[in-house]
Amino acid sequence: MSRTNFDTLLEAGCHFGHLKRKWNPAMAPYIFMERNGIHIIDLHKTVAKVDVAAEALKQIAKSGKKILFVATKKQAKQCVADKATSVNMPYVIERWPGGMLTNFPTIRKAVKKMANIDKQTADGTFANLSKREILQISRQRAKLEKNLGSIADLTRLPAALFVVDVLKEQIAVREANRLGIPVFGIVDTNSDPNNIDFVIPANDDASKSIEVILDACCAAINEGLEERKVEKADADAAAVQEDQPVRRSRRGGKAREDVAETPADETEEEAEAEEEAEETAE
Repeated sequence: MSRTNFDTLLEAGCHFGHLKRKWNPAMAPYIFMERNGIHIIDLHKTVAKVDVAAEALKQIAKSGKKILFVATKKQAKQCVADKATSVNMPYVIERWPGGMLTNFPTIRKAVKKMANIDKQTADGTFANLSKREILQISRQRAKLEKNLGSIADLTRLPAALFVVDVLKEQIAVREANRLGIPVFGIVDTNSDPNNIDFVIPANDDASKSIEVILDACCAAINEGLEERKVEKADADAAAVQEDQPVRRSRRGGKAREDVAETPADETEEEAEAEEEAEETAE
C-alpha cells in the first residue's frame, strides 16, 4: 500500500513548482505541464518516489544507523525539528557548519567541548571564576547548543542525509556525495536532481508540502525502528532459551524413566501374585 496518495499531495500544494524561467532542465522528467508561467510537478511520480525513499529509509533505520535531517530555510525548520525528534534522529536547522561531514572529528571536538562545559558547571569548577569569564563561557555554550545541540548524539557519520531544498543545502549535498553517503532530497523544479540518490519531486517552499512528505518518511523510519526492537527482543529471548531445552530434556528423561519403571514393577507384582494363586490351587 502506498504511504501517501495523489489527493493528499494535491491538497498540500506539492504540485506547485517555480516559474518557468527559473527551472532546471534536468527536472523535465518530473514536470507535468506549465500553467500561467509556473511549472506543475507530476504528483503520480511524486507518490512513487516517496514510496521508494520511505522503504529505503525504513531499511536504514532497521539496521540501527542514523539519518541526518537538514533544513535551514525558515518554513521548514520547526517541522523538521519536530519530525526528526519524534524518531530520535539528528538534525541541522541552523547554519550548516562547513566540513561537518568531511571534517567530522573537528565537529565532535566542539560537541565534547560543550559537554565539558556542562560537566565543569555541575561540579562547581566555574564557581571561582569572575562574572565576566562565566558570562563568556555561558555565551560560548549557548552558541554551541544552538548550532550543534541537535547532533550531540551523532557519534559517527550518518548513514544517510535527508535534505529539504537541495539547492539551498548544496554544501551539505556536496559533502555527502564526496563521502558516498546517500542523499534523500525534496527537489523543486529549480534544483538539480543529478546529485541526489533518492529524488522526491515536490514543492520545497510550502510548509504543508514539506510536512506531508516528512510524515510519510518518518512513519517508515518509525516502522523500521519498531521492527528492529522486535527482532532484538526475539534474539534475546532465543539466547535465554538456548540452555533451557537441555534442562527440560533431562527432566523429561527422568520422568520417562520413572513412568517406564512404574508399569514394569506393577507387571512383575501381578505375575508373582498369579504364580502364588496357581501354586495354591494345585
